[in-house]
Amino acid sequence: MSATPNTRRIAAAALTAALLVPLSACGNSGDEKKADEAASPSAPAPASAGAKAANLTVLAASSLTDVFNTAKAAYEKSHPGTKVTVSFAGSQELAAQVKQGAPADALVTADTKTMDGLRAETGDATVIAKNRLVIATGKGNPFKVDELKDLADSKIKVVLAAPEVPVGRYSKQILDAQKIEVKPVSQEPNVRAVLSKVELGEADAGLVYKTDTVKSGDKVVAVDIPDEQNAVASYPAATLKQSKNAEAAAAFVAWLSSPEAQKILQDAGFQKA
Repeated sequence: MSATPNTRRIAAAALTAALLVPLSACGNSGDEKKADEAASPSAPAPASAGAKAANLTVLAASSLTDVFNTAKAAYEKSHPGTKVTVSFAGSQELAAQVKQGAPADALVTADTKTMDGLRAETGDATVIAKNRLVIATGKGNPFKVDELKDLADSKIKVVLAAPEVPVGRYSKQILDAQKIEVKPVSQEPNVRAVLSKVELGEADAGLVYKTDTVKSGDKVVAVDIPDEQNAVASYPAATLKQSKNAEAAAAFVAWLSSPEAQKILQDAGFQKA
């Protein structure tokens, strides 16, 4: 029986498909291999891989304002898809926010005492940098302040941070150790407020961190305090247990100890941890 036209068409189509399969396989084998390698669990991860991208909120001590704005830009550049928002305040204010359940992922304070008081709310803390105090005086240092004992002069308007603030506690520590009695005209909620009072001429001198005076230019004069009379401030960083981005938060805190972050901190005047 002779084949019908429909039968002949079907047979021709099948023959054509059979001939094309090996050619197609030959031409796409490289692409398929690449696809298989990309899908394979054993294939190496791309350089940008790591912690999941996320929107991170970091609570940081006021004295980190300038350097952390630089650090977060560097982190976002090397971790595409991750956005870091930093909220700055005195360490004691940050601690209160954490205890009240403020939505955040990581915390960096200007002292270990504040961080130690939050052990129930944080992961393990790592000190990422250190700092020292200086005397910040008004432009040109008109009262010729050269050392700590000069701050006891009643003619000089001195402003200090409140004693519950880390820099205020350090200030009290070094003044008490030298038996110097200072009567401040005001006690401020954070170190940046102390510096601002001096910059604006509302105070003649104040005790701040060395790094705070870096960007003040000629608005203030930084008078060094000898090491034997000074205090060392440590900056611990930790993830917050309430974070909804635990993996990304841990990656950021770990990065703060990396060579890249350490260079940023040290370029800003912070000491190596």
